[in-house]
Amino acid sequence: MSTRTFARSAAIVGIAAVISRVLGLVREIVMANRFGTSGEYDAYVSAFRIPDLLFLVIMSGAFGSAFIPVFGSFLAHGEREKANRLASAVITWTALITIVLGIVAFIFAGPLMRYVVAPDLASDSIDLAVRTMRWLLISPLLLGLSIAAKGILEAQNLFTLPALSPVIYNLVIVLAAIFLAPSYGIGGVTAGVLVGAFLHLAVQIPGLVSVGMRYTPSLSRTTEGLRDVVRLLGPRIIGQAAFQINFVAINAFASMAGEGRVSGLNYAWQLMMLPNGVLALSISTVLFPTMTRQWELGQVAELKQSLLRALQPLLFLVIPASIGLFVFGEAIVQTIFQTGNFTSESTRLAAQPLALLAGGLVFYGLVEVLARTFYAMKDTMTPVIAGIVIIVINIVISYLVVDRLGHVGLAMSLSVSTMIEALILLVILRRRIGGFGSRFGVWLTKVIAAAAVMALAAEWLRPRLNELTEPGVEHRMFQIVQLGIAVAFVGVVYFAAAWILRVPEATRFFRSIDRRAQQVTRRNSRRR
Repeated sequence: MSTRTFARSAAIVGIAAVISRVLGLVREIVMANRFGTSGEYDAYVSAFRIPDLLFLVIMSGAFGSAFIPVFGSFLAHGEREKANRLASAVITWTALITIVLGIVAFIFAGPLMRYVVAPDLASDSIDLAVRTMRWLLISPLLLGLSIAAKGILEAQNLFTLPALSPVIYNLVIVLAAIFLAPSYGIGGVTAGVLVGAFLHLAVQIPGLVSVGMRYTPSLSRTTEGLRDVVRLLGPRIIGQAAFQINFVAINAFASMAGEGRVSGLNYAWQLMMLPNGVLALSISTVLFPTMTRQWELGQVAELKQSLLRALQPLLFLVIPASIGLFVFGEAIVQTIFQTGNFTSESTRLAAQPLALLAGGLVFYGLVEVLARTFYAMKDTMTPVIAGIVIIVINIVISYLVVDRLGHVGLAMSLSVSTMIEALILLVILRRRIGGFGSRFGVWLTKVIAAAAVMALAAEWLRPRLNELTEPGVEHRMFQIVQLGIAVAFVGVVYFAAAWILRVPEATRFFRSIDRRAQQVTRRNSRRR
């Protein structure tokens, strides 16, 4: 993929990710207004843990890492028929396993919720969580089939429909939260999740038809490439299972910290994932198929260059995003969420862990890209082992700090453990393909220096911004404008500092603005 094509594809995925994340944020705003940090919302968040476990371990694990390298290998060698047969077999097997495990989870939903996921929720919240979980167990199959479609399309550098599917998913949930939640509560939102999951899949079917994908149900164990997928999937299943068990444990610890802590930590997590989803996920999504083909063709130097081409824009944007969330966290939470049933106490419950999660944002982004690099190299074992070690560390730290620091300590534990995971992956990858050289080190030093200047500007604004965005002080629209101005100001400070330090990304940005301005000037001159 050329630099221009890579940039265009990343832009498509990035723009769709922005829209999807904005809709996700709107969803959280509507939910916050309706449910706040109540026991009812604690139940809703807890109800997702087991369905998410099934989805991410079986379907997402198979098609997110194990399937694409083998499927892409067939495509790289022009063997499309073999690719279609492999896709059919993997879809059939994973769907069957998901259905069987979903039935088991449905039967044992009560004990799972009461003794594993959220043991310290109030009894009425537990009952609601069990009912909601049983309905949500339909979603792993629908979303899993959609992830299969996504993998098939992205392996052929088709990113538009896969990028649109989460937009539609979030939009449907927003509409359900607005129109159904007032009458049906969490049940109305749950219905929106299921309809959204169905449309998440349906929107990609035309793309599958256009690339000639023919699904033929198959339980054959001799399908060419299936053994390779299973070999790659084994470690991935273990890693994803451990990752989701980690979140189940965090959910259980948060429920022990008191009512509203599960909700508060979830709101903070959603805010942190907004820049991570827009930046890290969009870049790694576009990067993965390209690096897979490069590794398959033995182009190690090109793979390393692709990775570097992804890391630089990622770090250039995610470092200031981390600082912005850390410094402006309270202002962001009270401006976005504090209305209706989301009180000042709810703001405190969400803003405190957000500051700790923001500190780990850079490392979450790095782990996303670095793990995809290992998957492209057909090595699922390394990131899985690193992830399991870190998850054990995280659970131990969480257990030690939850009594003293509550859900804030859980956020700290997540960020610290993710930092360690990123460092482990970097060290191992450096041994595999070599370092990035002194030029990258100089570049990173300049970016950090520019970010430090931005941090000083943000800290200078923070006290006044917190006052202006406190509900009741000014009109809500004025508060949103003030927050936007503050974010824009520190953004300009960061880009200006980076331009002065001659960071290439900032230089290209200002050259682009200058070029556009000259084009507009010439166009106006011709009209005269």
